[in-house]
Amino acid sequence: MGQLLFLLLWGLHKVWGSSDVLQRAFPFHMLQISSFPNSSHVRTDCLAWLGELQTHRWRNESDTIQFLKPWSMGTFSQQQVKQLQQEFLVYRLSVFNDVQKFSKLLKLTYPIELQVFAGCEVHPGNVSESYFHVAFQGSLILSFQGTSYKAAPDVSPKVDVVVQELNKDPGTSAVMQVLMNYTCPQFVRGIIEAGKSDLEKQVKPEAWLSSGPSPGPGRLLLVCRVSGFYPKPVWAKWMRGEQEQPAQQGDILPNADETWHLRVTVDVESKEAAGLSCRVKHSSLGDQDIILYWDGSRIFWIWIWTLVVLGCLLIVGLVCFRRPIWMWLKRHCSYEDIP
Repeated sequence: MGQLLFLLLWGLHKVWGSSDVLQRAFPFHMLQISSFPNSSHVRTDCLAWLGELQTHRWRNESDTIQFLKPWSMGTFSQQQVKQLQQEFLVYRLSVFNDVQKFSKLLKLTYPIELQVFAGCEVHPGNVSESYFHVAFQGSLILSFQGTSYKAAPDVSPKVDVVVQELNKDPGTSAVMQVLMNYTCPQFVRGIIEAGKSDLEKQVKPEAWLSSGPSPGPGRLLLVCRVSGFYPKPVWAKWMRGEQEQPAQQGDILPNADETWHLRVTVDVESKEAAGLSCRVKHSSLGDQDIILYWDGSRIFWIWIWTLVVLGCLLIVGLVCFRRPIWMWLKRHCSYEDIP
């Protein structure tokens, strides 16, 4: 799992790292995982995303791509989709054959895990950027750049052998160039057009404050939770006035409804908590930031009033049902039962 996360995060950083947080970019990226327990068997699974939405899935047990959104086919015709699926079947077979070939050539030991992170991003002005990166046992080893494969920096000399062999086949390189420079951008433009309403939706976040387990004597752990927002980019900070405070931000995690949630905590001395606030910026809010002020006394009084209300409900219950309770007490606690 750690190896897969390494590749995924590395790829996402490369794709999204240059995008401004307020700029909506919709890169299309695919993660392929091929596991070879031995020389005779392989399991290959693929997932694809457009921006933050999962759009396609290809399970090892199936020969067809699963389209996870009504618009996942984009503007491709049924015939184009059929041809694309056939190309993927040929690709899957070629991966199996290549691994068998290189495992013998380089005397590799099984099990083997191969990961591919590939995709493209379409920019204004009919400009696109594509990428194809390959990892072996969780480490990046090579990429396809321009017209050929190139080894990653500081890798084993064995990778140079693989790159040389791959570049000996001009037909494969030509196919890669067509897929990266034409097919992928064309497909992405189509699904962006077809899925525009989903891709451009804006869902406002909700935010609330609470306290976590005490970090130590005389200290408080203040928690700011932000949830239910879309798209994913969000800014949430603990502030004192206009000054940002050192805090611990968790990962932005998905909700079941394709929105996101985030947790930001700050560890402070109890006497320093007053005056702190959590400030949230998100594209759905425009320039109306959410600002929540920490007020420990307010939290205390909420608990007091909760206890008061529960007490009142208990008294009302006793009054409303006093006759049944009195009869029960009389029946079970009468003097006649005392020896």
